[in-house]
Amino acid sequence: MTTTEQMETFKVNLQTSAKNIRRGLSGPVLFGTLAVLAVLFVVGMFPRWRANAALTDSVRDQRPAVSVIASQRPEDNANVVLPGSTQAIQETAIYARTNGYVLRWLVDIGAKVEAGQLLAEIETPEVDQELGQARGAAQQAVANAELATATLKRWRELVDKKVVSAQEFDEKKSALDARQADLNAAQANVQRLEQLQGFQKVVAPFAGIVTSRNNDNGALVAAGNNGQGAPLFRIAQTDTLRIYVTVPETNARSIGPGQDVSVSFRQIPEKEFKAKVVRTSGAIDPASRTLLTELQLPNRDGQLLPGMYAEIKFALPQDQRTLLVPGNAVMMRSDGAKVLTVDAKQTIHARAVKLGRDLGDKIEIVSGLDPHASLVSNPTDSLREGVEVKVQPQAAKLSKP
Repeated sequence: MTTTEQMETFKVNLQTSAKNIRRGLSGPVLFGTLAVLAVLFVVGMFPRWRANAALTDSVRDQRPAVSVIASQRPEDNANVVLPGSTQAIQETAIYARTNGYVLRWLVDIGAKVEAGQLLAEIETPEVDQELGQARGAAQQAVANAELATATLKRWRELVDKKVVSAQEFDEKKSALDARQADLNAAQANVQRLEQLQGFQKVVAPFAGIVTSRNNDNGALVAAGNNGQGAPLFRIAQTDTLRIYVTVPETNARSIGPGQDVSVSFRQIPEKEFKAKVVRTSGAIDPASRTLLTELQLPNRDGQLLPGMYAEIKFALPQDQRTLLVPGNAVMMRSDGAKVLTVDAKQTIHARAVKLGRDLGDKIEIVSGLDPHASLVSNPTDSLREGVEVKVQPQAAKLSKP
């Protein structure tokens, strides 16, 4: 029997007792009896009331505890930090352009070289011999061409005197043309071999630093880079470094040539370097949904090295009409994105929101959220509409973007 039913039964009994008592008792005795009954009732029900109150408090104390956080308006610019690595603005492998042996090498790794500086010399005995033969063949072709020219001149005089036929003159003219073609071919072969002989001297194509040397005196080298051998040298131009960054699609429209960015390195934590966006690919990669962006970073003092890991900070303009919330405050459901808010009575309410850009640890809320609402941080599946919760006394704070 509940407390309410007990009270109703007590009232009925009290009224019945009062009617019976009025018939046989005087006024003072009647009121005294009623007072005694009332005191006995209170004494009997007080422990029950205390037990019910304790039970109610116990049930309320079992409400799930949640942490709440407030949304924020974005600042004028938000920092988006993306990873990247430095590369030399120019880097190339230098292979031998002729067959032979390394006569001597003049620079080693770490050496700074200028454009056109001699790096190594290659001894080419086979090419030298072929060049000598080609020059002899060219001289022979010159002699044959001169003889054919003189012969044609005499035959022209004979044709004018009607001594020989025109057919014979045409044959001599064709012979001169053939000797002239032989001469051109011989001279072209000489030029080719002279150029190959010129490749005996290996020079730097641009100013930079030698990052690799793969030759020693006497080493056999072959022309080309067809996989038969390693390059003689590798040179990198490092006075300006190049950094490629893959920018997420949500931020791609905010990136453009000429934009200044900050670059930091873990090896140099006390300093930030300034770089500039020089170009973008102009298209989103459908596989990664990112925009390939190229930065250039001045490095005239050589403090930075190619291959260093870098963190690139982009300062992107923000829409002041949006709200920023932590990423762990947003729940993705089958019917869309939702956040949970807590009202003044500490009751949960689910709010459908429209998301904007993903800024890493924070997400933009375009619409659907009251800027003064208290959001549940790290909501669980047990928190649903109308559930009473207990708010933690220390609410988490959203860090500045």
